[in-house]
Amino acid sequence: MSLDRSPLTVRQRDRNGSSATTPRALRIVLDNLRSAFNVGSIFRTAEGAGVERIHLCGITPYPPHPKLRKTARGALDLVPWSHHVDPMEAVEILKESGYRLAALELTDRSVDYRRIPYTPPVALILGHEVAGVTRPVLEAADWVVEIPMRGRKNSLNVATAAGVVLFEILRGWDAQSPGPIA
Repeated sequence: MSLDRSPLTVRQRDRNGSSATTPRALRIVLDNLRSAFNVGSIFRTAEGAGVERIHLCGITPYPPHPKLRKTARGALDLVPWSHHVDPMEAVEILKESGYRLAALELTDRSVDYRRIPYTPPVALILGHEVAGVTRPVLEAADWVVEIPMRGRKNSLNVATAAGVVLFEILRGWDAQSPGPIA
């Protein structure tokens, strides 16, 4: 593989609405996250991944919380969201709509996030930065997945972990779809 040595043009602006891809059958559930900066970052990552909706649950900050805008960088206006006082309300809505639930958590039954055949529609569940995903939500999940760590720390920041798993789900879907990757 040779590198093209012609001059590069770096994109400085976001794409317009007509060039964005259609959201996929992929949702996120934020189960009692406490950091508005993590939530804002997840909004931005979700927009880039084409997530169709974020379910903000419990104590999770939601718009118009002022700290969300800084890290969301405009994604708050682009990704639909809903707030649920009880995370199980979001879980029940998703289950009734046919979504399979993947909770990202370290448990005795967690499996490597890369080993799951994420058939759409899928909802990724992320939990509180210290306490994790609540037990009732974990028990309702179809899969409990984890990101294998190579260093001493046992986990990544929740916003970083969201991006890792979301884009693995999309990589799997893109590998199975015929035609060009959008």
